[in-house]
This record gives sequence, C-alpha cells and structure tokens, in this order.
Amino acid sequence: MAEHTRGSTEDHSPDLRGLREEYAASGLRESDLAPDPMAMFGLWFADARAAGLHEPNAMVVSTVSRDGAPSSRTVLLKGLDDGAGREGFVFYTNHASRKADDLAADPRCALLFPWHPLERQVRVEGRAERLSREVVAAYFAERPRGSQLGAWASAQSSVVAGREELEAAYAAAEERFAGGEVPVPDGWGGYVVLPEEVELWQGRPSRMHDRLVYRRSGDGWATERLAP
Repeated sequence: MAEHTRGSTEDHSPDLRGLREEYAASGLRESDLAPDPMAMFGLWFADARAAGLHEPNAMVVSTVSRDGAPSSRTVLLKGLDDGAGREGFVFYTNHASRKADDLAADPRCALLFPWHPLERQVRVEGRAERLSREVVAAYFAERPRGSQLGAWASAQSSVVAGREELEAAYAAAEERFAGGEVPVPDGWGGYVVLPEEVELWQGRPSRMHDRLVYRRSGDGWATERLAP
C-alpha cells in the first residue's frame, strides 16, 4: 500500500463561510405534483435534459456495510423499470463491488440527483433488488464494446498493484474476445431501487426552500411538505 506524508503545515484551506447563493429560479407547489413520484421524476428529468445538464442521469448511491459503515458513490441511472412492470431506478454494477456487498447485507439504500444549475435535487429512499439475467444481458449487449471489455477486465473495488495491472487485464480481455461478441460476465449485473420515499427539493430565496415528499401508503402515495 502506498503511503503519503503530510506536507507543509501552512493552512491552505479556503474560507467557506461566505460561499452561498440566493436561489430564486422557481418554486414548487402541491398543485404542481404529478399523482405518483415516478411520473414527477420523469417531468423533472426532462427539464434537466432540456437544460443541457452534464450527465443528468448521474446519481449518488448510498449504502451501509455489514458492520454499519455508510458509503456513497456516483453511478448512472439506466432505466426507470425492472423489465417486469415494476417502476424504480435502475443501475448496473459488478456484484463483487462494495456497493453490491452492502446491498446483499442490507438492500435499503438512498439515491440523490444533484441538479445544481436548476436549483433542484431529488432524494430517494428504497430497497434494491437484483435485475433478471435476461434484462442484464439485453442491456449489456447495447453497451459500447470498450465498456463490455472493461467489465471483464476490472474486478471492481478490489486492490490492484497499479495502472499497468488494469491495462494488462483489459488487453487480455481484448485478445480473449477478439473477433467475437463479448458475453456478460457471471459476476456483473444490475439493480432496481424500488422507492418508498421520494423528495423533490426546489431552492427558494432566503433559504425557505420547497421540499415536497411522496411516501408510499398502501397501494398509492401520500404527499407532505417538509420545512426547509
């Protein structure tokens, strides 16, 4: 393991106390809400795409390990249903990754879409379930070939000796599948996060932000406003 020593003791930390913006783009009223959170997410996601946001489908996935340690990372949203009629938030990963190990121990997780230019964010809490192999295979076949080979070359979250080891593994995958299709690795798959709670946050002046939340209630959804 590489070790690094602390440099100069001179304080180079920025003064963050005065960094703030006044949010005034728009508001969010109860009358603006769609009947269910997935429809509302679709409307806001369309706004994010229309505004030209860089990777509007980037979301932070937060999980908890077997010993209770939280962990977050950014992944890309790749669908809004599990292929079997259930609506939710879909992403793909290696099942040997840290996030997958966390979800095996506790499928509860949280998602965050930080759409800063629109002064919006969407928070999701729910349970992750694995996608079927048929759905995974169909998506994998659509990925760029380089990404397919990368899935074979990288044992995600495992320690590697250096960049050279990764490049050698990628070269080996290229050679192994030269001239043919790249199949789905056995340890690669995906999840759908089935929402239990979805909060829409809209920035407002004087930090009096709008926070409207959907909570699952029986077969439907109840909505509430939260103090900012």
